[in-house]
Amino acid sequence: MIDTRYNESEIKQLEYYLEQRDFKSLIAALREEHEVDVADFMEILPDDKTAFVFRMLPKEMSADVFANLEPETQQRVVESFSDAETTSMLNDLFIDDAVDFIEEMPANMVNRLLRLTPPEKRKIINRYLQYPEDSAGSIMTSEYTRLKKDMTVADAIAHLREFGEDRETIYTCYVTDDFRILEGVISVRSLLLSNDAEVISDIMQKEIIFATTDMDQEEVVQKMHRYDLLSLPVVDRENRLVGIVTVDDAVDIIQEEATEDFEKMAAMSPSERPYLKTPAWILGRKRIVWLLFLMLSGMLNGLILQSNEAAFIAYPLLVSFIPMLTDTGGNVGSQTSTLMIRGMTLGEIKFSDIFKVIRKETATSLMMGLILAGINFLRVFLLDGSLIAAIILSLSMMVTVFIAAFIGGVLPLVASKLKVDPAIMAAPLITTIVDAISLFIYFGIARALLLI
Repeated sequence: MIDTRYNESEIKQLEYYLEQRDFKSLIAALREEHEVDVADFMEILPDDKTAFVFRMLPKEMSADVFANLEPETQQRVVESFSDAETTSMLNDLFIDDAVDFIEEMPANMVNRLLRLTPPEKRKIINRYLQYPEDSAGSIMTSEYTRLKKDMTVADAIAHLREFGEDRETIYTCYVTDDFRILEGVISVRSLLLSNDAEVISDIMQKEIIFATTDMDQEEVVQKMHRYDLLSLPVVDRENRLVGIVTVDDAVDIIQEEATEDFEKMAAMSPSERPYLKTPAWILGRKRIVWLLFLMLSGMLNGLILQSNEAAFIAYPLLVSFIPMLTDTGGNVGSQTSTLMIRGMTLGEIKFSDIFKVIRKETATSLMMGLILAGINFLRVFLLDGSLIAAIILSLSMMVTVFIAAFIGGVLPLVASKLKVDPAIMAAPLITTIVDAISLFIYFGIARALLLI
């Protein structure tokens, strides 16, 4: 059994082997670990040691370790390679890992990498690089198991034994005709449980779940999740099988998309680099743009407050309720937008559901507004002894909660319809909008009831 991740004492032991130049013990220890954990260890090594240790890795694990390194580390390793070593590495990588690696490299290195890639593999990689970014075509692999429908089960199993080692996955096989038109799928389980003489076309599954090369990677993941698939075939416009997306790539996409959404929801420009490896000036650059926008839009609140100075003077108690009112509105908007973004990401909510969302949020916000307004009415009336202030705050709370829920529910849907990432319409932006509207409502009600 392989334990996951090194603990601190294990890392110190590996570093000790390296310092003492006990390479035999170092490689023996690394051999016992999973390739992902070996990659994690290499990430913490000094730059001048990374390529040195990588060269010592056994050939059978080096490609998998390389595929799990960060792009910056991959670049350092390859820069130290000779042309022969680079060619060997590229030849050992699966197509999708090679494409991911080349996509992250600077232009001058891409030319060298493509030149050193074996011709047949280079042709495939060039085709993959032409697909739109974040599409099914850009993340698929061509190393899948293809069977012909006139094969017998015995022929199919013999084919798997001969070519399966070079395939990224063999759990699901894809059945095509002589022109690579996808006609069915069959699992290895079905093959093993069938008679050797049975023909593939008689036992294959003809209802196929598939993706097209231009389908967005989020839709691909949603399909795999919905139908519990370990891999998903990808076809071109003529329905020819050109690749598959495997579950390990789907997990990477989920993590990547979730991270991107979290960053956008926190009003930051997405970054693909790990936090500790990103220079401070880059972190600041990605955050300052949104901060400036939110700061300038927040000035609107100041203008609303300035224009209602008369209300403060006439009834100073009104000022003390502003933070609670704006915070509540912002929180309601954030809650609703988070629910919408999650539902849209999982494919549960679409733009066509907008009126259902409005009805549901109307009912929900009225219930929440009544409870919050009732509590605030009693608190202000009993503690401050002001009936008019209690009425103003309660009415403002009701309207603010309703509008915040409406905005939080509708804006992400509208954004998706306009081809804008819904995550942008998240907490900071919605809070800013709701703050301004809640202040406008609050003072509008106050002016009306106080006859200011």
